[in-house]
Amino acid sequence: MFDIKWIRDNAAAFDAAMARRGLPPQAGALIALDDERRAHVASLQDAQERRNAASKEIGKAKATGDDAGAQALIDEVAKIKQAIHDGEEAERGLTAKVVDALSVLPNMPLDDVPDGADESDNVELRRVGTPRSFDFTPKEHFEVGAAEAGISFERAARMSGARFALLQGQFARLERALGQFMIDLQTTQHGYMEVSPPLLVRDEALYGTSQLPKFSEDLFKTTEGRWLIPTAEVPLTNMVAGETLAEADLPMRVTALTPCFRSEAGSAGRDVRGILRQHQFWKCELVSVTTPENSLDELERMTGCAEEILKKLGLAYRVMVLSAGDMGFGARKTYDIEVWLPGQNAYREISSCSVCGDFQARRMNARYRPEGEKGLRFVHTLNGSGLAVGRALIAVVENYQNADGSIIVPEVLRPYMGGTETIEAA
Repeated sequence: MFDIKWIRDNAAAFDAAMARRGLPPQAGALIALDDERRAHVASLQDAQERRNAASKEIGKAKATGDDAGAQALIDEVAKIKQAIHDGEEAERGLTAKVVDALSVLPNMPLDDVPDGADESDNVELRRVGTPRSFDFTPKEHFEVGAAEAGISFERAARMSGARFALLQGQFARLERALGQFMIDLQTTQHGYMEVSPPLLVRDEALYGTSQLPKFSEDLFKTTEGRWLIPTAEVPLTNMVAGETLAEADLPMRVTALTPCFRSEAGSAGRDVRGILRQHQFWKCELVSVTTPENSLDELERMTGCAEEILKKLGLAYRVMVLSAGDMGFGARKTYDIEVWLPGQNAYREISSCSVCGDFQARRMNARYRPEGEKGLRFVHTLNGSGLAVGRALIAVVENYQNADGSIIVPEVLRPYMGGTETIEAA
């Protein structure tokens, strides 16, 4: 969400930012909508002034015995009141038109975000770790013997359809171990407060984090009108919706390990094999709420917190700076962390860490009171995965597979696995 006053004063800069997002100029149409609203508001103010003046004139007319004049003024005031009532309804409609037009526009990229239309224009920032060398041809996760026994796509499909998986036995325990390891690390070593949030939210919550109104087709909605969360970013960020925080309470860092639900409407035909792209999956989410001055430093910190999981798991990865055309709708800058998957012979995304500036805060009306200042300012929000559990499971299976189909359990996960060192193939 944007400040229409800022757009008026910076129309060329706004259009240039939208052009980097692949959109045509927007400022002119937005200003025209706001001009219509402002003109209507001015006419309402004129009507209110005339109503007030006419109301005073009624008393004067009665005082002078001008009953006919007084009645004419009473009739005029009644008409003006009705016009004002109708005009206020029209004003709400015009305001909604401006808000609706603004709410479907993506955030403006920061100046140092690389230009580009899609993922081919993303820029590699760094690589960490060396991919494991195999003396056999590594398989994709769903082909590894232990995984074949631990994942049942057929049983899941019978009860739920495509893009669901049923994990069982030691494989289910490995998924749980990964999630527990992630949430423990983020809370005990990185200072995030653990939250157990609702998994069903109202329209307002998804609007606040900018999934609505533009991306409703990517979400699951209940018959009662609530939505299943696509990520815990939604409830975690909305913790501050409508609130005024003290600067001393910032940064606020929260995390949650939750199931997530996505319809994957825009990914037909992509990653249909295995568990890389599912309707339901677990993720450890990281959210920070901070001041504008500290938000970019917080992005670096959050990215480092996500990277630490991969370092402790002994997995090779790279960090990418997303181009303006590949960033998420609400982001101003995004780092993607891509883990090495030897079965695919490719790096694949396992985390996205984004700074949103005040884009979400304006939609949620989330503000803070700066120390020593009278006014209020919007907070800055950030979100990231620390990490996507299912994709971490894939990475562990592919990188720790043996030629006989068994999987070595990474050392940091063994305490969560009852000391199990290897998951044998069936």
